[in-house]
Amino acid sequence: MKILLAEDNDQLRRVITMALKTSQYQVDAVANGQEAVDHAKKNPYDVMILDIMMPVKDGLQALREIRTTGDRTYVIMLTALSEVDDKVNGLDAGADDYLTKPFSLKELLARLRSLERRFESLDEDVLKFGNITLDGNEQVLKSENSISLSSKESRLLQYLILNAGKKLSTDTLLNQTWDDDDEHADAEDVWINISYLRQKLQSVNADVEVAGPKGGPYQLIDQGDANA
Repeated sequence: MKILLAEDNDQLRRVITMALKTSQYQVDAVANGQEAVDHAKKNPYDVMILDIMMPVKDGLQALREIRTTGDRTYVIMLTALSEVDDKVNGLDAGADDYLTKPFSLKELLARLRSLERRFESLDEDVLKFGNITLDGNEQVLKSENSISLSSKESRLLQYLILNAGKKLSTDTLLNQTWDDDDEHADAEDVWINISYLRQKLQSVNADVEVAGPKGGPYQLIDQGDANA
């Protein structure tokens, strides 16, 4: 998993980063809320871990701004505040979970492992973007009409929808949507499936398109917004 960590305490940020990397997670670590917003706009993440009390822009402000872009990444808030109202405010701002400082690194890692298991059932989700609906369980793309997708096309489109508007490299798509046993998959496989997706989006008269040249990066765009 790729994780964005926003924590202004230098020592704690280093400790958490080291623990995450030791557990084989990819980590981008930043020191304030504005840096978190900037990174979230540009990069795809599986999880964001945001401290509440940060300079420039606090964690709640950063989270609200991230959510207004349509970003649905799972967010864990870190806070030294233990009052119920503070936790409610975090959840109302768009957080999915929270940890109250001081917390155990073992507990944080256990929650991340639980999330990994949850992500394995991503194919059951129904996702909407622009004028399209993707039923990952049935592997069906719907707009003005419907069409079946292969399992690879479905997983690829799911990831593109969850990271709509972000420029995604070929390596990112390979790492996130191809199984570990697809060890021979390469950029050509990604391009072939992107091409199939483009054809199927056109066939259902979608306002959505996958932009980008062969080799990437690729970006899911809602043309309906551009024409509004």
